[in-house]
Amino acid sequence: MAEDYYQILGVSRSATPEEIRKAYKKLAQKYHPDLNPDDEAAKTKFKEIQNAYDVIGDAEKRKKYDQFGSNFEHMGAGGPGGGPGGFHQWRSQGGPGGPGGSQFEFDLGDLFGGGGGGGFADMFGGGFGGGGGGRRRQAQPMRGNDLQHDVNVPFKQAMEGGEINLNVRRPSGEMERLTAKIPPGIEDGKKIRLRGQGDPGPNGGPAGDLLIRIHVDAHKYFTRNGKDLEVTVPITLGEALLGGSVDVPTPAGTVTMKIPAGSSSGRRLRVRGQGVPAASGEPGDLYVVLQVTIPESPTEELKQAVEEFASQHPQDPRKDLRW
Repeated sequence: MAEDYYQILGVSRSATPEEIRKAYKKLAQKYHPDLNPDDEAAKTKFKEIQNAYDVIGDAEKRKKYDQFGSNFEHMGAGGPGGGPGGFHQWRSQGGPGGPGGSQFEFDLGDLFGGGGGGGFADMFGGGFGGGGGGRRRQAQPMRGNDLQHDVNVPFKQAMEGGEINLNVRRPSGEMERLTAKIPPGIEDGKKIRLRGQGDPGPNGGPAGDLLIRIHVDAHKYFTRNGKDLEVTVPITLGEALLGGSVDVPTPAGTVTMKIPAGSSSGRRLRVRGQGVPAASGEPGDLYVVLQVTIPESPTEELKQAVEEFASQHPQDPRKDLRW
């Protein structure tokens, strides 16, 4: 099946020489063997791109190609060795069918600015020598890619800090176990950076980093609002009416707080410095929201006592309720 050189370069048949050159330059940068040293598919693709540009990048060859197709070289005089070489130059020893076959050598300087002093060489860090024209210097080391790993941590651990363990698959296929420290009070969605634990750099370059994104699991009772914590604390009817003391757990330990007499559900009490711990600076505060609990199956004695209380202490708690 005949090759479509326009399709290989991703341009239309009416493309201008400048459009063809730009398309070729972009593809050559992407698939160049120096940037893909272990990728055989990239090398094959690079050769296809070279062949395509050698034809449609040359005005005379393009004219013959448009007329006769990819077999234009066999329609008369000429051939791979005839005409300007474009990006690569064909050299024959006894002709394409003779001893040694056809060879080609790359001159990146001719394409990207000449002389090995600019263009492609500068773009990728280094120096394709001029002089002999056919030799390529080894590409410069490049930094490896960063990796990202998502980790779920319990709410309690996110508040208190600590260490997490995670397994990272390396390019060799082996799993490596890493440990990372979580600072106290880390927020959901924050990232921890482990420098040098990403992908290794091509050509001996430095490794990338490993970015660990933290997802904090929800807590059954506590919620977070910035540096502050909020917790709903159930209290009995007696504690609500008469007051009392209750123990409340916090990230720094259990604290005992007083319940004022006559407290209703929804009342908020503030405990300073018992909120989200901080790796540096002051911690937040803890807000305790009271919730009065009523027995699901009250006794007759309790019902009578409540009725007597209601008759002796009439009130209208919804008098200010309006739309």
